[in-house]
Amino acid sequence: MNGKESTERYLPALLEGRADELLGLFAAYPVIDDPLAGRVAGRERVGRFVEGRREWLVAREARLEPFRTTHTPARTVVEWLLHLHHEGKAVPLPVGVVGAHQRGNGLDAVRVYHSLWPLIGEHKVRPAILSLDQSIELADVVARYQQALKAGDVESIVGTFEPDGYFREPAGGEHVYRGTEKLHEFMAMILAPGGIGLEHCTATDDGVVCAIEFNAVTFGSEPLVPQAGLAVYERGKSGLLHAARIYDDVNVEAYAG
Repeated sequence: MNGKESTERYLPALLEGRADELLGLFAAYPVIDDPLAGRVAGRERVGRFVEGRREWLVAREARLEPFRTTHTPARTVVEWLLHLHHEGKAVPLPVGVVGAHQRGNGLDAVRVYHSLWPLIGEHKVRPAILSLDQSIELADVVARYQQALKAGDVESIVGTFEPDGYFREPAGGEHVYRGTEKLHEFMAMILAPGGIGLEHCTATDDGVVCAIEFNAVTFGSEPLVPQAGLAVYERGKSGLLHAARIYDDVNVEAYAG
C-alpha cells in the first residue's frame, strides 16, 4: 500500500477498530498527532488509542464521507466529513488528515486536524506540532492570499476568490461563506483587529490544491501562543480560489505572555 492509499485508509481503519491494519500503515514507528488525544506514539499506545477512539466513534454513530485527496511524493492530505450524532444533534465535522511518507510507501507520521467547537462548544489551544520551514515558496493566488491575510487587507483577500468561491470555517456546517458579498462581510469581521500571521510548516501542492500546515502566531498587533492548523486552498479554472477550507481550533484570545 503506497503513501496515498495508507493515508486514505487511516480514518476508515480507525472507525472500524482495525488496530493491526492501522499499525501496518506505518513504515516503522507509528506516530499520530490528534486534536483530542494529542501525540500518540508506539505500537502499544496506538493500539489503546484505536480501541478507545473506536468506542467513542461508535457511540456517536460515526459515518465517513470522503471529500478530497491531495497527493505529492512527500505527503498526502485527505479531507473528510465525519458525520456524528453528538449530544442529541447531527454534527458534520470537517476533518483533515495529513500523512507524511517521505522515506517510502509506509507512513512516517499522521497528523489530524479538526475543530473542537462543534464537540465541546469552545476552542482548545493546540500547541504547534511542526516548525517553520523557511524553504517554502508559495506562488500565484495562494501567495497573494497569504500576503493579504497577514496584512489584514480585506479587499485583496476577497479578490483572490472566484465570484462564486467560498470560505469554510473549521466548524463546517452553516459556517460557509460563498460569493463576493458574503466573503467580504466575513473577512471584514475576522480581520477587523488586523492581519493574521502564519508560520508555514509544510506545503502540499498538486497544482489544483495547495494544503498548508501552519502555526498561527499573530493576530493584529498581538503575538499568539503558536497554534497548529491546516489550510486547504483549491484553485478554480480561472486561477483564482474556488475554495479555502480551514481545519484548526485557533483561539485568537490566547495571547503569548
